[in-house]
Amino acid sequence: MPIRFFNTYSREIEDFAPLEPPLVRMYTCGPTVYNYAHIGNYRAYVFEDLLQRHLEASGFQVHRVMNLTDVDDKTIRNSRAAGEPLEDFTRKYKEAFFDDLRTLRIEPAADFPSATEPRYIERMIAMIAELENHGIAYQAEDRSVYFRLSRFPEYGRLAHLNLDELRPSGRISSDEYEKESVGDFALWKAWDEADGDVWWDSPWGRGRPGWHIECSAMATALLGPEIDVHCGGVDNIFPHHEAEIAQSESCTGRKFVRYWLHCAHLMVEGQKMAKSAGNFYTLRDLTAKGWTGRELRYALISVNYRLPLNFTFEGLAGARSALARIDEWVARLTTLAGSENRASMHPLAEQTKFREALDDDLNISGALGHLFDTIRESNKLMDQQQFTPADARALLYRWSRINAVLALESDATVIPADVQALLNARDAARKGKDWAASDQLRDQMAALGWEVKDTKDGQRITPRG
Repeated sequence: MPIRFFNTYSREIEDFAPLEPPLVRMYTCGPTVYNYAHIGNYRAYVFEDLLQRHLEASGFQVHRVMNLTDVDDKTIRNSRAAGEPLEDFTRKYKEAFFDDLRTLRIEPAADFPSATEPRYIERMIAMIAELENHGIAYQAEDRSVYFRLSRFPEYGRLAHLNLDELRPSGRISSDEYEKESVGDFALWKAWDEADGDVWWDSPWGRGRPGWHIECSAMATALLGPEIDVHCGGVDNIFPHHEAEIAQSESCTGRKFVRYWLHCAHLMVEGQKMAKSAGNFYTLRDLTAKGWTGRELRYALISVNYRLPLNFTFEGLAGARSALARIDEWVARLTTLAGSENRASMHPLAEQTKFREALDDDLNISGALGHLFDTIRESNKLMDQQQFTPADARALLYRWSRINAVLALESDATVIPADVQALLNARDAARKGKDWAASDQLRDQMAALGWEVKDTKDGQRITPRG
């Protein structure tokens, strides 16, 4: 079964065939570093991480680029309000972003280009000059340079807009605009007082790049004129991704992207996330409430990327329970496997259904369903003592392959020595049927942040919350 994805451009499920297999060139829209990224942003980044991990598990070599937008209307506005130079202001949010990626176990991209790097500014200026030479870009009376939409009739195809039915609105100088505001968009924005000391010299005078040209320049500089996969949230489709297509294809004369993959919006408790609604959360807001990175990863990853995700605290509690179930299963298999090196060919060790589910447009619900079916069936066999150490080894190997895609392994890799001593003492107390001491030792470990459960296979200890 081939890997298949829903292509936003065609609105169809298509077989995945990169230009130069096994290489996959992938561009993913990164954060605008004017503040801490919120969980809606991370829904997209976790989906893109799942996509990359599945492609790599399927034998592809993924070259992923994720840009950092460190100059646009918002970064300039907020840096000036903070009284900090743009570079200093954005640096702390870049560092926070990389911390968050580690918290969510997101594999780093091969490249994290920043829009303000001199080589990319130079490339943006060169692309704009190329467009101007072909009459596709022009400098207006406000000294800014605009893309002439009338020269690119394909504009609107990605968003499936009929531009003839939309109200024209002249030129668009801001970095973002509404669906009804269709007009020539800015490639180079002439300096004004609101920009302060943020400017670069160009053939058109002092100014700065528009948001859209930044991604076209960075993507083609690092991945070439044709990209296999471009990802982002649905809010990026129009105008940002439409503008990327127009700019890039007008410069190169080649198709910019083969497969466009977009993830749906994230809601919080059934409502649109907004600071005014009191339901706006950054990753650090939630970790401060006691939720772990892998619990947040599970909650964000567990719904197919094309479906809206309703993020709730009940759902986070469900993620915690699901992960505890996985942890207990892995611990039980590990105990049964012991020092056995030989693995069996037990049918439960087959991971075809898991892989096939993800091949089907990243059907994560089907993949997780198959994993939990395996957990239930293998636990039943272990209860009936019909599972051998070799079977356990085979299933642990299968779990390692699945986890390479999901990245949901337990954080509890090492039990502190003082906790292990209490655990050993409790084991001795239980063998001596000293139940009062057993309960007291359990409470001591709970106070240290560890939860103990008694199972048929002995004590199981996991970190609490």
